[in-house]
Amino acid sequence: MSASAMIRAMRPHHWLKNGLVFVPILLNHDVFDPAALWHGVIAFIAFSLIASAIYLLNDIKDVEADRLHPTKRKRPLAAGEITAAQAYAAVPVLLLAAFSTVLLVPQPQSFMLALLAYLFLALTYLLFLKRRLLVDVLGLAAMHTLRILAGNAAAAVPISSWLLAFSMFLFLSLALVKRYAELRITADQSGLKKAGRGYQVEDIEALSQLGMASGCTCALIMALYVDSANVKQLYRHPELIWLLCPIVLYQMARIWFMARRGGMPDDPLVFMIRDWRSQLMGLVVIAIMVLATILP
Repeated sequence: MSASAMIRAMRPHHWLKNGLVFVPILLNHDVFDPAALWHGVIAFIAFSLIASAIYLLNDIKDVEADRLHPTKRKRPLAAGEITAAQAYAAVPVLLLAAFSTVLLVPQPQSFMLALLAYLFLALTYLLFLKRRLLVDVLGLAAMHTLRILAGNAAAAVPISSWLLAFSMFLFLSLALVKRYAELRITADQSGLKKAGRGYQVEDIEALSQLGMASGCTCALIMALYVDSANVKQLYRHPELIWLLCPIVLYQMARIWFMARRGGMPDDPLVFMIRDWRSQLMGLVVIAIMVLATILP
């Protein structure tokens, strides 16, 4: 077995998504609190380990379908670089390491509950939801939102209902982008039904419409949030937070334009993290939040 092949099978490039655990810390203005940041790092490590275990199980389950896929056939298990037995052996080690981190956070019970909920949902998605029409994208959105909840639990940050609502619609839109991109790739092979999905080629326009509507809902929730008591407590100049609304609209619209043009990889969240324009928008968002906080 090649160690590099096993590491690639664990998909470390997808660990970037687990940076969502830091969102509650950022929004609660605890970025200069070493303890909160350390607990965020612990949550990041825990979710990365669990995610890698799920990726290995997913590759074992879908190995035959992956070998027929134009890009997934390059995955280490599908390419024969590691065996199913080796992948199975790594799963309990990863899970044990992940759950041992609960001893390092101030609210171990809440953090343990978040990890268990994520593991349960991820396994349910892998075994059942992945092949169910629309339920699969709702499951993906929920798993991303659970990362944020885990960040709340690990750093003992209060939960914001505004953030949870925004997150669900944001991640629902991105999950729909993922399905849309997959459907475009396999459109000439009678749709995702061939790969065991619940979608057909005829669904592609409906996916697009639902995804864009969900993306616009994110901006609406942001607009409603600006006038809430939470913003007035956290920022000296809450009116500046209005500037985030057009940024959210621009980012979601751009993602969907790229997807419809066939330029979106199968994981839009990883794409956003790596894309320089998305990074620039992220820096602008942070700058607006900082100015809204420090300006006299």
